[in-house]
Amino acid sequence: MNRLTAIFRRADPPAYGLPAETRAYAIGDVHGRRDLLEQLLARIDAERSADPRRHEHLILLGDLIDRGSDSRGVLDLLLERRAADPSLTILGGNHESMLVAMLDGNLRDLESWLHFGGEECVVSYGIDPIALLAEPASAPALLRAAIPEKHAALLRALPDSLRVGDVLFVHAGIRPGVEPDAQDPQDLRWIRAPFLRSTADHGVLVVHGHTVVGEPEIHPNRIAIDTGASATGRLTAVCLHGTERRFLTTGA
Repeated sequence: MNRLTAIFRRADPPAYGLPAETRAYAIGDVHGRRDLLEQLLARIDAERSADPRRHEHLILLGDLIDRGSDSRGVLDLLLERRAADPSLTILGGNHESMLVAMLDGNLRDLESWLHFGGEECVVSYGIDPIALLAEPASAPALLRAAIPEKHAALLRALPDSLRVGDVLFVHAGIRPGVEPDAQDPQDLRWIRAPFLRSTADHGVLVVHGHTVVGEPEIHPNRIAIDTGASATGRLTAVCLHGTERRFLTTGA
């Protein structure tokens, strides 16, 4: 090996991946599109049945609700799925955080939340969004009365991240320069520019949604899979096995 080759190899980014006999499917932002989630789950289930692995993970990356027409249906489906599939991990996103804040009476962002997708969410629960804006003080009570307790409990209990081997699954991203296990939950659900612009080696490969991309993106330090399902009809999952990565997308 000559010196030039040695330098090049040391500069290569690490090939982060999953442990042996482990496979993970991560699904991007569903945003109320139960129809697309059902399609993607059917494809994943078919693959898993045809080619089973010893250790399986199925991860939802958050932003399950808002924007699409069936937030309630998405949560119903995932509760049913969770009861039957121990491999399932459902992470929380910023939209889940906003709804929990509304349920808890933090109404500072009520109008903003409704504008950015909450309107479609409350309609799926039979609530008139105009009524929420007309009587903001009554909004938490109206939401708590309409949203089943099992849905509220699910939203409150969603973890912020899942690490499998050298891969960290989160909704939005991580703060560069901060160890993965020391991240601020606010960053895990909301961060954009500092994470998206970073070319740093985070010590893990980060798989995330939150920021819409035209096509799934593979970077040395992250994989982005939010393809804007609520507007585009394209819900994307990434399948990871060892250091291999491939995508499944509805409509493709």
